[in-house]
This record gives sequence, C-alpha cells and structure tokens, in this order.
Amino acid sequence: MSLELRGITKRFGALTANDSIDLAVADGEIHAILGENGAGKSTLMNIVYGLLSPDSGSISVDGKAITINSPLDALAAGIGMVHQHFMLIPVFTVAENIVLGHEKVKGLGILDIESAKQEILRISAEFNFDIDPDALVEDLPVGLQQRVEIIRALIYDAKVLILDEPTAVLTPQETDELLKNMKKLRDKGRSIVFITHKLREVKEAADKITIIRRGKVVGTAQPSASQEELAALMVGRPVSLDVEKTTPKLGEVTLSVKDLTISDHTGRALVRNVSFDVHAGEILAVAGVQGNGQSELAEAIVGLQEHVTGHIALRGKEITRASVREALHAGIAFVPESREDDGLIGSFSIEENLILDLHDLPPYAKGPVISTSIVEEEAKARVKEFDIRTLSAKDSASSLSGGNKQKVVLARELSRPVKLVVASQPTRGLDVGSIEFVHERIIAERNSGRAVLLFSTELDEVTALADRIAVMYRGEFIAIVPADTSREELGLLMAGIRR
Repeated sequence: MSLELRGITKRFGALTANDSIDLAVADGEIHAILGENGAGKSTLMNIVYGLLSPDSGSISVDGKAITINSPLDALAAGIGMVHQHFMLIPVFTVAENIVLGHEKVKGLGILDIESAKQEILRISAEFNFDIDPDALVEDLPVGLQQRVEIIRALIYDAKVLILDEPTAVLTPQETDELLKNMKKLRDKGRSIVFITHKLREVKEAADKITIIRRGKVVGTAQPSASQEELAALMVGRPVSLDVEKTTPKLGEVTLSVKDLTISDHTGRALVRNVSFDVHAGEILAVAGVQGNGQSELAEAIVGLQEHVTGHIALRGKEITRASVREALHAGIAFVPESREDDGLIGSFSIEENLILDLHDLPPYAKGPVISTSIVEEEAKARVKEFDIRTLSAKDSASSLSGGNKQKVVLARELSRPVKLVVASQPTRGLDVGSIEFVHERIIAERNSGRAVLLFSTELDEVTALADRIAVMYRGEFIAIVPADTSREELGLLMAGIRR
C-alpha cells in the first residue's frame, strides 16, 4: 500500500512544526525519515496517525484522498503506528493489551480473548516474533514489548507501519533483530515509515531516505549516501563524525565509589552495591538501556539523592552526604540529562544562568552585591568561547535552541576549576553539529587532566569517547570493560548476559 502526503503544514502558535511537507512512501518500501530531535518528524507522523490535525495539506492512500481524524480512522485506512514510548498496560497480558479498545464478545457478553490469542500466535510464527499471548507485559524485555506493539498493528491489518524512533530503548542485539524484522515485513508487502536520527541504522535498513530540517523537507537520498553526506543535510553544513582521541594519561584516583546503594522513598533499591574508580585524565562511560539506575547514580554523586548508603569520595574527601552546593564547590561539574528542567532557569538571562553556581563567590559577588560589570564581561567571553548563538547574553535562556542551551550549561560547568565532570546524556536531543561540539569539549576536559564520568544510552557515543566502559543492568555494574570491547559483547552485557 502506498502513502502520499502533500503540503502538510502544522503550526503551534508561532512555531511551524511542519512546513508544506511532501512525502511519498511506495508500496513495499522502508522509507526512513531522518532528522534531528525537534525537526518535525514525530509531528508529521502523529498527523498521519490521527493524533494531530494538519492546518493544511492532504493525505492519500493508494492514490485516494482520505481524511484521518483519529487513530481508528488511520487503522481503518490500513495505517498502524508503534510509538517511541510504548502504549502498553504492564499488568495486562499480551492478548489483553492487543484487544484493548477493539474487544469482541461472544455468547452472553463474554470477552472473546481466544480468537485474539490465535491471531497473535499466527503473526508471531509468521515473523518469528516468539510472543506468548498469556505473558504479562511487565515480565517481557523491552525488545519483546516492542514486538507486541508491532503485532497489535498487524493484527488490525496495517499495510503501512510507522515506527517512531524504534531503537531508542533497545540493546544493540534488539536493534539488529528489529532491523531484520523490518525487512521481513517489507518483503511480505508491508510499507514501513522509519523515523530516526541514527545514521547507521538508516543506511542499514532504508530503501529511501527523506531528510527533514526545521520542519521542512531539505532533500532525499539513497542508502548508498555516506554518513557525512546525510549529516550535512540534517544540519546544513559539513560535520565531522569522527572523534579524535589520544591515549589517556592517567593520574590519581579522582572519584572513588564504594558499595553504593540508592533507594527510593519506599526502600526499594534503585542502585545496588556499586563500586568503581575514575582517574584523572580518563573518561569512564556508563552504558546501558535507559532506566537501569544511571540517572540515580549520577544524581547521587552530586547530592541529588536522599536515600544513599556506601561511600563517595572526591580526591580522598568523603562527599557521600554532601549537598548539591557542597558537591559543586568541592570541584564537581554536573551536566544533567534534562537541561530545561535541571540545567537552566529559562526565565533567567543567559548571563545569569552562566553564574548560577558561582553567583555568591568572588569575583562575581562582593558581599551580598553581585558585580554586574564582571558578570557581563565573563558572559561575553563564555558566549564567544563556547559559540553560543545569541544576539545578546541578556536574552532569556528559554529563547535559545537546544544545542545552544546545552552550550550554556557546558560553559557554566567547565569554566571553573573542577576535578570531576559528571555528564549525563550530554547530547540528547542535539543536532549533529552540536554533538560534534560537545564531544570535542568532553575530550578536551579529559586531555586537560580532569576525570570524566559519562552517562549515555547512545552506544556509538560511548564507544567513541570512553577509555573504559561500565555497563549498568538493573541497578548494578554488571562489568567494567575496555573501550575496544565489541558492540556484540556490550549488547549482551546491556541485556544482563555475561559470557
């Protein structure tokens, strides 16, 4: 089944998320929509699936114009969608999740779940999905949960399947399996729209590539195009994708963590008995699928977690129960995973955000009074050094793009004397050009003799930057391995499997 979009435009106030987008997906084709986070990819597909209404434009299936006002309309037209964040109820079985909203009854109003189970088994066998209809969703690994979402679309006879950032929460092995299944679906006559920002996966799976930048289609490409060519289309300029890194020159142990356990307010352990050291002049990267304790561990090191046992030492000084202020003043730079929520105050100016953790210290303050002239001078220097694109440092932080917001965070944290850099998902949501800049700064910190503790769910980023890799699984360090460990081995560890 073919899908064609013509002139799709969608505005949210002053923001134009989709600007007269044309897109044609052929019958039996894997069509990748490539673009950075915020480019408008998901908005476009939410329109196709009936979750949003376009301001203008048309949608056609097999050459016939259709109107889609809801997901039910989309399913009726043969369009299914698997969202980045799965729409499953954990305490329901696979079969119960799949029939939800489409329940069939028999006899005296009894739910007919058996026919759904038979269909699940049929589709599972056809595509080698290996799904038990009676399994509770909460007991399934993330990769199998995604297969449940795909089966739910196929059971309602979706001929066009939209996959929105489908590899975001998968291990490398689960990603490879998904790409294989996408090709199986294509070979059996399904058309697939594959939304992603990952160049390697696009080149491996797609038959055709459409690139969207800032809400507009800026070009199409074949999978034979180089990653550099695709990256240049995504950001509008040439980008270097290679991280240049010399052999590390290790110094003394900067961060020492021993038997660290972190619990939530109910006493449930989120991180269990974690121990590791980070040396001056090295990057220890913590890899793992999101939700395995990485966020809590990063927060504990800078004093953002309350229920902590064990020991955290910075250059031999115990900081286990230090406040955030004390941890920062002790010499820790912290790049949080959410720059909007935890890294910046959007209503404050850029120059105010640049001194958030130093505003009460010389030379920025004289007693209770902030020295505005020094703040302004320093802000101008930081804006230039970190290439923050703004008309004025007095503009609000909320006016900046995602990449420039992250540069403000980096400028603040890396422009003071620190011993340890804790960077949590430092490139999440950034364009390729901003990622290049962030990677260069992290390597520069390591080369200057600072210890770097990097948390990232992007395996390419981990392998490019790390000197050693710690893999987290269900709150524990399952292994600490050399940086040249294969993707296959890392993927197994991320799934909790030791050789």
